[in-house]
Amino acid sequence: MTTIPEDKLEGIISKGKELEKQLGQENTSEKFVELSKEYSEIQPLYNASMEWKESSIEIADLKNIIEDESSDNDMKDLASEELSVLEEKILKLSDEIKLLLLPRDKADSSDVILEIRAGTGGDEAALFAGDLYRMYQRFSDINGWKTEIISISDGDVGGFKEVIISIAGNGVFSKLKFESGVHRVQRVPTTESSGRVHTSAATVAVLPEPEDVDIQIEEKDIRVDVFRASGPGGQSVNTTDSAVRITHLPSGLVVTQQDEKSQHKNRAKAMKVLRARLYEEERFKQQQERAADRSSQVGSGDRSERVRTYNFPQGRVTDHRITLTLHKLDTILEGQDLNLLIEALNSEDKTKQLLEGKF
Repeated sequence: MTTIPEDKLEGIISKGKELEKQLGQENTSEKFVELSKEYSEIQPLYNASMEWKESSIEIADLKNIIEDESSDNDMKDLASEELSVLEEKILKLSDEIKLLLLPRDKADSSDVILEIRAGTGGDEAALFAGDLYRMYQRFSDINGWKTEIISISDGDVGGFKEVIISIAGNGVFSKLKFESGVHRVQRVPTTESSGRVHTSAATVAVLPEPEDVDIQIEEKDIRVDVFRASGPGGQSVNTTDSAVRITHLPSGLVVTQQDEKSQHKNRAKAMKVLRARLYEEERFKQQQERAADRSSQVGSGDRSERVRTYNFPQGRVTDHRITLTLHKLDTILEGQDLNLLIEALNSEDKTKQLLEGKF
């Protein structure tokens, strides 16, 4: 495996020491907060690099003792024992540093817009979309994340034709980014009298919410239409024109929002979704441009890619990107063991980057 360039480690150590020096001298609270944030981001890598350097110096000293003809045998034996321990330690430190050096996805710390849409399978697909919504809702609760429903389109017999929610919290996108794609379910529908297993699908899209500096939308680039919100069957659910449809003219993207009674709130939610979709389009273009440099990755990131199958008769969940099968269907759908899949996907992605020497 590729070794870590020593000049890179020296650069990290110099940066860490410089930040420590600046923190000790800084008096203004605003600058101190800025430096503290920068230092906290580099600290794990800085500490590991310092430990690696100190261990390397000790290893060199021990080798000199072993090779020195004037050293007595007892001292050489003791040095050999210490050398074995330190060499094992430095290998572990090297692996840790390589992981810390992997390029971070700028969006990893972002909140997300999560979109779930029923696909093939009619009513059963809508019911499955509801199952996925509850899985992500429970997983969010377990992680202490805050969720908010942006819009919902109910299924005819339950579940959802479409549900869009925002999820806010620590590292949301870093955990959910590999959930995008087509999720399939294999089970006997409640409406099936012959007991045949049907296959249905729902599409999941995980969109990182951009910062203001990432996506700027000018008023001249959008057209806003307002209309009276309607419920199932076309009946009016409001007596005012509170529903909002925003068209982004350069891209042709259209977002409609009518869940709130306030036109102002509907417009704010629609703009939130539009910004996330534009940001995702920009990210996808960048990923495509980098694809030539990245020969292997966990999935394509394309939401049309089949990513996972939930098989009820066998009680299993299979992730097709890493060929991982877990017989924990119930606890995964409860959100409790979803992290087993998420951690495996993240681990596979990091492993592939390490093998390509991306650190």
